[in-house]
Amino acid sequence: MSALIFFIFFIIFLALVFDFLNGFHDAANSIATIVSTRVLSPTQAVIWAAFFNFIAAFLFGTEVAGTIGKGLVDSKVVDIYVVCGGLVGAIVWNIITWWLALPTSSSHALASSVAGAAITKSGFSVLLWQGWGKGWGGLLLFILLAPLIGFVLGTLYMTATAWIFRRSTPHRVDRTFRRLQLVSAAIYSLGHGGNDAQKTMGIIVLLLSAGGLGQWTHPDAHSWANSLNFFGHNHTVAWWIILSCHAAIGLGTMFGGWRIVKTMGSGITRLAPVGGFAAESAAATTIILATTQGIPISTTHAITGAILGVGTTKGVRSVRWIWGQRIITAWVLTLPCSAFIGAGTYLLLRTTLQPFLGLPQTTQHVTTAPTTAPAATQPAIVIER
Repeated sequence: MSALIFFIFFIIFLALVFDFLNGFHDAANSIATIVSTRVLSPTQAVIWAAFFNFIAAFLFGTEVAGTIGKGLVDSKVVDIYVVCGGLVGAIVWNIITWWLALPTSSSHALASSVAGAAITKSGFSVLLWQGWGKGWGGLLLFILLAPLIGFVLGTLYMTATAWIFRRSTPHRVDRTFRRLQLVSAAIYSLGHGGNDAQKTMGIIVLLLSAGGLGQWTHPDAHSWANSLNFFGHNHTVAWWIILSCHAAIGLGTMFGGWRIVKTMGSGITRLAPVGGFAAESAAATTIILATTQGIPISTTHAITGAILGVGTTKGVRSVRWIWGQRIITAWVLTLPCSAFIGAGTYLLLRTTLQPFLGLPQTTQHVTTAPTTAPAATQPAIVIER
């Protein structure tokens, strides 16, 4: 194997590291409310959330992966150094915001970091708009819609629940929703795994296609895993990619991001089990709706908006709005900062590694008017220097 192939393997490993950090960083949202309401201990909560992060692999399709792999940047001009620069930018930004205990979006960090690297290589024409429903239009639209929908649903769910149980004693309500919150946390973790793991799948597909190894991404019609595709979704990504990404995000969840758990669970507003149930249900509804439409939504935006919505039902003063201001500031900074880091990393890689490793390119050997049996056409990796 050439050094270039080993570098591609290293970038795949880097993508799984990002996925792990995504679980470490974002999946704290899955357990924040259930830990802060003391329904589960931290250890029990991370195992619960990680399990449902993983089995989401068998419950959703790969539409979000298709958006990330083909719907945000022009794959024809993306090379392996752009992908690597984008991953490094997203990882660095995740670590920075984890250290500051800010629940920012790993999804937007990844998308903007790859975009920054791609723009540095080929200009702004590399970005794909595709209207407000897909591509960058859909992603930017849901930066606003995700917290707004979460907020509205959180308020509605909490108000409806309070009305339905208005004649119940506080003890009965608490006991009931301690059990129901296990269900809502599981559904939220399913939605989180189903949407966020697909973003790493899309990056791996983009990488292998740019590296001339696109055939590695094709699904196997005879794979044993097809029997576990419970809802018959159309998978356009190989199962080895799907399972490795869900395993990585599940492991990240198990290691937990406790600094962010504190912010989400009690830093914004105090939650009782009934409030945790309403917030998780509202966020899960938002995330699953976006996943079915192939939109790479920010799960962090959805759960934060839902918690704010639940908190405001107890009065505006019950919400610590200073945390909302800090979180919004971090959201605004995510796109430009991640793009800047991704662009800088790409320039560094292009200067230091590309002159030695070159670029892979898929070529096709074609025979015309054969007098004997036609020669097999095999894709080959050619190193351009």
